[in-house]
Parts: sequence; C-alpha cells; structure tokens
Amino acid sequence: MSVKCSFEAFKARLHQPPSCRKQEVQADSYLLSKKRWDPISPGSGSGSVLVKLWIGVAQLVLLQCLPVKPVHPVCAVCLQMYYYRYDNPEVSCCYKYLMFSYNIIFWLAGAAFIAIGFWAWSEKGVLLDLTRVTQLHGFDPVWLVLVVGGVTFILGFAGCVGALRENICLLKFFSGVIGFIFFLELTVAVLAVVFQSQVREWINNFFLQNIKGYRDDIDLQNLIDSLQKMNHCCGAQEPNDWNLNVYFSCNGTHQSREKCGVPFSCCVPDPADSVLNTQCGYDVRNQQEKEWSEKIFVRGCIVALEEWLPRNLYTVAFIFIVISLLQMVGIYLARTLIADIEKVKFSH
Repeated sequence: MSVKCSFEAFKARLHQPPSCRKQEVQADSYLLSKKRWDPISPGSGSGSVLVKLWIGVAQLVLLQCLPVKPVHPVCAVCLQMYYYRYDNPEVSCCYKYLMFSYNIIFWLAGAAFIAIGFWAWSEKGVLLDLTRVTQLHGFDPVWLVLVVGGVTFILGFAGCVGALRENICLLKFFSGVIGFIFFLELTVAVLAVVFQSQVREWINNFFLQNIKGYRDDIDLQNLIDSLQKMNHCCGAQEPNDWNLNVYFSCNGTHQSREKCGVPFSCCVPDPADSVLNTQCGYDVRNQQEKEWSEKIFVRGCIVALEEWLPRNLYTVAFIFIVISLLQMVGIYLARTLIADIEKVKFSH
C-alpha cells in the first residue's frame, strides 16, 4: 500500500491521535539503509524558506503519527531533518570551553609558582651564583615550588592549547600525565600505610638532616620555624636533636651565642610579650631537663605529627578526594574531547 506524503495529508494527520509513535524505529531503519540527503545543505538546490517550512511541518506530523508500513522515500527526506545532527558530528563547544576554563586556572597558577620560585632564588642570590644550589646541606623549599609550578604550568598549557586547537596529541599527553600522577598518589598512599615504620624512620632522618642546614637557607629556616610553632614541638624527637646543628650544639669549642640553645620557634609563647623574643631559647639546654618544659616545647615534631594525623584523618581524606576528583574531571574532559575530535575526523 502506497503512503501519501503530500502537504494536505500531513495537515489531516495533525488531528489524529499519537497512537503510532513507536513506528519511529521503522523510520530509523529506513534512514540507515538509504543514502542520506540534506534538503537544505549548500548545493542541494532547495534552500528556500518555503521548503524549510514544508519540511518543518512534515517533521512534526511524522513524529506524531508515523505509518505502519515502511516510510515512503519522500517522507524520509522530511525525517532527515530530525536526524541531521547525527549525520554531522562536531566537537562539543561545552566540553571544549570547560576544558579550557579548567586548565587556564592551573596554567596561571603554575606561572605564579614559577615566578615566586625564581623570585625567592633571586633574593638569596642563587641566580647570580648557581653553584650555591649544590652547597645547601638541607632541603630547599624553592625546589618544591618550582617543580610543582613547572608541572602545573606544562599541564595547564597542554590542556588549554589542546582544547582550543583541538590537538589530540596535547590532549592525550595531558590525560596521560594526569593519570600517571593519580596512580602515583595512590601508590604512595598505599605504601605509606603498609610500610609505616620505614616511612616514620625516613621522615625522622629527613628532619634531622634539615636541622643541620637550619642556618644555611632562610627558606628552610622559616619552614622549620613554622612547623615547630604550629605543632608546639622542638626537634625531630626531642630538643637535644639541635645538637646536630653547629650553631646550637653543646659539643665542641665554638663560641656561638646560640650554643646549647634552641630556635625561638621552640619557645613556649608568653602572652605578656608584645614583641617576639628571638633570644628566648638561648642557653636553655644548659639547665636541667625538668626545667625545660617551662620555657620550651619538649615534644618532638615527629611525635606531634603522629598525634595530629589521627585527629585530622577526615580532613586529610577530604583533601585527597577533592584532588582525585579534580584529576578525574580533567581526564574525563580530555578523553571526551579526544573522542569528539576523532569522530569528526573519521566522518570526513
């Protein structure tokens, strides 16, 4: 039985109940089996307003009540407009600019970290004499700032440019590095839980090594002072750990004024002091140990860290989850963009 697809037939069907919407599946099958034709595409020869209006009315009618029999070829032209977006894949602007916005923040943050790191080195004169980098006895916090800033800057650049230029290579690089960092974080977390004693020993040795270089680097000095003041601790395990520093050591014949003392960050703060007393730790360890607790903190910073972690376990877990979610969002956006770009290239 032939199917009439004239304009009058479509007008008549507008008044029919929508009882055959399920026949849309038959129309899908027919369209997939025929060569697609876009009636309003450039070069098709029919782009007038009248044709577009006729197609729009036909589309509405066919969606309301499709015939039970296979769709007539002329009707297939009308249905083509409904499925037009599936025949012309394109990169999603939403994902594209979400990816750009996501990475521009990290790109700028990475640039700021790098600038801060080089500024800190210039203040210490390292940029004028690069050999000073190898002369430090402890850990230079500027290295951490530069490494984090460099990685963040490179990833932000790859994500921004890869999204704007629709560059698959940069997007794959971005998602691959983020995935590697995520896997590395999980590995470190698992190893820290499994090998707790070894991690504790490593942190203790690291802290002692930096006590030796306390006076050699102003940034390291500020980092240790902040750690001791925030956690109300002194040394790695006890105040006597400061014997490892040549300026605070009670051993030897040096004439340092800080001999047998501790840094001011070990001192118990006095509410009556309106000005910071940086000499409060002088000669403290010349006194009897039972008197130390009145002037300085006697708890080691490793012990303080072990006590702090269980109390703030939920905070640490929350921070880890937020970082992981940000990384997974970045990977998802990158992989979605890659899929869209590859689909467009394949269609051409």
